[in-house]
This record gives sequence, C-alpha cells and structure tokens, in this order.
Amino acid sequence: MSQLHPYLISLVVGLGVGVAYGLVSVRSPAPPIIALLGLLGMLAGEAGVQWLKGHANVLQACLHEKSFALRPSDKAPKNNDLG
Repeated sequence: MSQLHPYLISLVVGLGVGVAYGLVSVRSPAPPIIALLGLLGMLAGEAGVQWLKGHANVLQACLHEKSFALRPSDKAPKNNDLG
C-alpha cells in the first residue's frame, strides 16, 4: 500500500484542482491531451537519461567512434617495422 500512496495523493490533489477549476469556471491552462503528452515526454526523457547513466560504456563507445582518436590498429608503423 505504501507504494500507491504518492499516486493516491497525486490523484486526490488533481481531482481537487479540477473541482476548484470547475467551481470557478476556469479552464485548465493546457488541454488535457497536450498536458499528458508533455508529461509523457518528461518521463521518456528522464528514463532515457537514467538508461544512459546505467549504460555509460555504450555512450562512450559511440562518442569514441565519432571522435578523431586513433585506434591501436591505425597508428603509424614503428621505426623497427620499416625493415
């Protein structure tokens, strides 16, 4: 039940604000679909950052591939390799 507690509080507060808006005859600042899409985008962005933090080696590998760093196989031959 303690895991549902924040969700229940959020729902109750949201309902309270909705009732207050209805009593005062004020429309919500954003249409519900736009507000929900904005929240979905926020959640997706947060999840993406958390995923990247957990997979830092993937991000580093991608950035390394795009950098101008030389790979060990691309290095110039040593003087003793010239023959």
